[in-house]
Amino acid sequence: MSGELNSPFRYAGGKFYARDLIVPLIPKHESYCEPLCGGASIFFAKSKVKSNWLNDNDEELINCLIHIRDKPLELGNFLAGKKPSKEAHSYYKNEFKPKNDLERAGRWYFLNRISYSGIMNMQNCFWGYGDKYSMQPKNWGRHITRCSGKLQNVRITCQDFEPVIDNVLNDSFLFVDPPYFNRDQDKFYSHTFTTDDHNRLNETLRRNSNRIKFILTYDDDEEIRKMYSWATEVLEQQWYYTINRTDDQTKRTNNKGKRYKGKELFILNFKTSQSKTTSIVHLQNPPKLPLSAQ
Repeated sequence: MSGELNSPFRYAGGKFYARDLIVPLIPKHESYCEPLCGGASIFFAKSKVKSNWLNDNDEELINCLIHIRDKPLELGNFLAGKKPSKEAHSYYKNEFKPKNDLERAGRWYFLNRISYSGIMNMQNCFWGYGDKYSMQPKNWGRHITRCSGKLQNVRITCQDFEPVIDNVLNDSFLFVDPPYFNRDQDKFYSHTFTTDDHNRLNETLRRNSNRIKFILTYDDDEEIRKMYSWATEVLEQQWYYTINRTDDQTKRTNNKGKRYKGKELFILNFKTSQSKTTSIVHLQNPPKLPLSAQ
């Protein structure tokens, strides 16, 4: 399976809503890598190529991704019959003790699908499922099977990003999506991304830039612009979105229908036809937190 799919996960900071901005920029390639894959929305949105490598340093996410690839039926059986509720969310977050890696994967997937914006930092992992807007449990097994098909023969690893970038094949294309530079990203992820990590990422991409192509996404920050002044292109991307709901349907928002504008930098080490341009797209119903896959 090589066609477009939604990520199996909801993921704070993921690029689910920006796929239509990113995928058209991707150059032809035979080797693809996401060294900080998170929800891997771009991998699932683009065509699969000969060599594919997904990596993240979140052990629980990677364990779940490996089970989606290797044991989709077993994972689906674990999830079968489980109903999203605040009580179930509390039980699997605080009380359930997995006996093996399959149960670890099932617990993580279940919490991810029913938590607000897919946030899996347990201190900020709260109930947030809406039957009309979230993927319903009856569809989980089917979607896991479809995602498993696309993940076949994909390398999936759990390690630091630096050796991954250093060891990708020559002429690989990399989509690189680190946590934002100037946001409270510590609230969203199990592993923090420090200032040193941002600097290491810059140096790692720079020293490999003559043998790979990449698109790097960041929040629009002057420090990031200075850090990547060596890059070939910096595209300013904007999107308008409307808050029509909260993920937790028991709550209400006074901002219903209010329009917001998001802005990011797409940093490239190759030329495109969109040099120095700004793209604006209109999105409906993204969450109020950093963009996440639904």
